[in-house]
Amino acid sequence: MPDIARIEELFFSNTDLNREICSRLVADSLLGADDGELFLEYRQSESCRLDDGRIRNASFNSAQGFGLRAVSGESAGYAHASELSIAALQRAAETVRAVLSFSKGVQAEAPPLTQQTFYADLNPLAMASFNDKIRVLSDIDTYARACDARIRQIIATLTGSWQIVSIFHVNGKTTSDIRPLVRLNISIMVAQGNRMEMGSYGTGGRVGYDRLVSPVVWRGAVNEALRQALVNLDSIPAPAGEMPVVLGPGWPGVLLHEAVGHGLEGDFNRKKTSAFASLMGQRVAAPCVTVVDDGTLPDRRGSLSVDDEGTPTGRTVLIEDGILVGYMQDRLNARLMGLKPTGNGRRQSYAHAPLPRMTNTFMLAGNTDPDEIIASVPRGLYAVHFGGGQVDITSGQFVFSASEAYLIENGKVGPAVRGATLIGNGQDVLTRVTLVGHDLKLDDGIGTCGKSGQSVPVGVGQPTLRVDGITVGGTSP
Repeated sequence: MPDIARIEELFFSNTDLNREICSRLVADSLLGADDGELFLEYRQSESCRLDDGRIRNASFNSAQGFGLRAVSGESAGYAHASELSIAALQRAAETVRAVLSFSKGVQAEAPPLTQQTFYADLNPLAMASFNDKIRVLSDIDTYARACDARIRQIIATLTGSWQIVSIFHVNGKTTSDIRPLVRLNISIMVAQGNRMEMGSYGTGGRVGYDRLVSPVVWRGAVNEALRQALVNLDSIPAPAGEMPVVLGPGWPGVLLHEAVGHGLEGDFNRKKTSAFASLMGQRVAAPCVTVVDDGTLPDRRGSLSVDDEGTPTGRTVLIEDGILVGYMQDRLNARLMGLKPTGNGRRQSYAHAPLPRMTNTFMLAGNTDPDEIIASVPRGLYAVHFGGGQVDITSGQFVFSASEAYLIENGKVGPAVRGATLIGNGQDVLTRVTLVGHDLKLDDGIGTCGKSGQSVPVGVGQPTLRVDGITVGGTSP
C-alpha cells in the first residue's frame, strides 16, 4: 500500500485542503452526476542528455495540480488547475457542473479498492546524485568510442520521473498510487566512406536508476546500439512487393499495438469508428492468435497498480484463438456500453481527462520453434526492429518502417536490408498469421503511446511470427 501520510504531506502541507475537505467538495460538487472524480497529481521529472561527450541538456521539473471531472450521460465536464486550494476547486466545480443537465440519475459504482502494487514505492530521482548520472553518461561515451573507430556520434540520455496520484471518487472512495519510471537511451552513428548509419537501444521501467547505471546494463545497451548501426552500414536496398514477413520477438509488437491495439479501445468501438466495431464474438484473426492487455506485470513501463480513474488494472483478453472477446475500457465508455471497466482509463497528467488506453499489450506465445518459422520461408523479409509508423484507426491501414531487417532466402537469414516499410491493414494482417513462435518477449521498456494529444508510457511484445502476404515497400524489385 502507498504511504498515505507521505502522500498527504505532498498534497496538503501548504494548502487549506485535507483529505476530508477534498472528499466533501467532490461529493457536493458532483451531486447528481452519473460519475466523476477529483484527480490530484504531484510529479518530479528530469532528463540529462550527453551528445558527443558533452552535456547538451539537463533539466529538472516539478509540477502539481488537480483535474475535476463530472460525467453525465455521454457528456463530461473537465476543469483543471495547478493551484491546490478550496477556492480553486470551487471554481472548477462551477465549470464542470454545466453538464449535469444530461445526467441519467444513476450513479456509477465506485471502483473496487485494491491492496496490490506492481512496483516499489520509491523515488528514483533521489537514488543517485546529478554527478553520478553525468559520470555514467560519460562512461558510456568513453566505452562506446573505444569499441569501434567508425563511430562518429554518440547520444546517451537518462530520464526519470516520480508521480504521486490521489483519486477522490464521486462515491466517496479514495485511491492513491506512487509511480516511479526511468529510462536509458543510447544512439550511435557510424560512418564508412560516404555512408552513415544509426543504431539505437533503450531500456527502462518502473524501477530505480540502479537498474540502469550498472555497467553490465549500459555496456549491453552500447553493444546493441552499435551492433544495429554496423548491421545497417552493410545493408542493401530492400525488395518491394508482396511477400511473407517474419516479425521478430519483443519490440516488433509495436506493430500490433498500433495496427490492432488502438482499434480495440472502448471509445472507438462505442462510437463505431474502429475497424473492429460490432465484431465482438467474431473471428478477427487466425486461430493461433491470442492478444492480451496486462497492466499487472511487475516493474513494467506500461504497468499500473490502479489506472487514472482509480480502477485496479488487470489482464484483459482481447482476442482469444482468433475470436474478438474484449475491449479495453475506461469507466465512461464501459458504462455506456453496458460493460465493466478494465483498468484502462489513463491520462497524461492532471491537465487531461482520462481516455481508454493500452498498458502492456502483447500476443501470447505459440508452440513453433523460431528457427522453423524462418526455415519455412523460401523468400521474404525478417523484420527485427521497427522505427516510426502511421495508422488510420477507422480503416485500419498502417505503414511501418523497419529499422533492422534482413532478406530470407531459401529458409535462411540473408543480408541486411535498408528502406523496408510494411504496408497493410490491421484487421487483415492478423488473419494472415500462419506460425507463432514459443519465444514470447516483451520490449525493453521504451514505449510511449500518443492519442488525442496525450502521451503515456506503455509496453508491447510478441513472439516470432510468420505473416503471409504483407506488402513490403522497398527500393529494389
